[in-house]
Amino acid sequence: MDKLKGKKRGNFEIQKYLAPAALVILYIFFGLFGRNFFSYDTFVNILDSSYYIGFIAIGVTFVIISGGIDLSVGTVMMAAAIIGGTAFKTWGWPMWASLLLILGVGTAFGYLNGILVSRLKLPPFIATLGTMMISMGVGSIVANVRSATFPTRASDAGWFKSIFKFISEDGFSIPTGAIVLFGVAFIAWVILTKTKMGRYIFAIGSNKEAARLSGVNVQKWEMMAYVVAGVTAGIGGIAFAAVYTTVMPAQGQGFELYAIAGAVIGGTSLSGGIGTIFGTLIGVFIMSVLRTGLPSMDLQAHYQTFFTGVVVIGAVLLDIYRNQKASEVKIKDKSKDKI
Repeated sequence: MDKLKGKKRGNFEIQKYLAPAALVILYIFFGLFGRNFFSYDTFVNILDSSYYIGFIAIGVTFVIISGGIDLSVGTVMMAAAIIGGTAFKTWGWPMWASLLLILGVGTAFGYLNGILVSRLKLPPFIATLGTMMISMGVGSIVANVRSATFPTRASDAGWFKSIFKFISEDGFSIPTGAIVLFGVAFIAWVILTKTKMGRYIFAIGSNKEAARLSGVNVQKWEMMAYVVAGVTAGIGGIAFAAVYTTVMPAQGQGFELYAIAGAVIGGTSLSGGIGTIFGTLIGVFIMSVLRTGLPSMDLQAHYQTFFTGVVVIGAVLLDIYRNQKASEVKIKDKSKDKI
């Protein structure tokens, strides 16, 4: 039995290092064969394109570990951003209040998803698909189907942009958003690994019925996973507004796929019960490197979509292989116990 457990731990350790190794290999590959890929500006661009996907991927990791799925995080993020932008531009709200509104809208949609899945027992796929369409509609209705433009960096109200990228007077860029991203990731890691909430989310994802029979309030903690996804979607909306300035109505569809892909590439199991926050960040950075590296080799954007799909399929196949090996270990352990 000890030998089988050791083999299982060894397989897990090997798989845990595959994503970081893939990130390093991709970065070196594009550095050797791409144009100016090893430049500082390219590095900053990789980080800039990681922020908003990274935030929603962190939230999606909580949901997938709990055994669910959230298809609405991308559109919720953009709906929150466009509502906040409308509050500032049309309603005359101060910028700090508009940013809090973005966070509040994302959290409210997270609560809605949590109630639909945990209380009303809707399948997560259907519930969050409906919320995805609702959020797209709500954003367009509030904005009156007009784009929301956030203030430029030079204006007094553009102070929040420096949170995600500080530009000195001589034009030198410092990707301060990386500090925010890793700060949020660290808080999420603490919640998942050091708190009762994290332990219960893992337990629910591993075996919901066993968690319920052991006294876990499944409804409460399953809902909290979706609330976390809503909060991170709000943070992602602020990051998007800081980096890209203009938010279009009914935008964001497809962002959730990149978030889910980042989590899966980073080792989060679609079966639930397995996943790490920093693995998810590695998955997000892999996609950002692809998104930045392929154009440096004169390949158009659709190649990035193609290769991302290939990487996701590979990650899912690896996850299936891992689950099969874990099942084989359990079966062998039970057989040995009977003997």
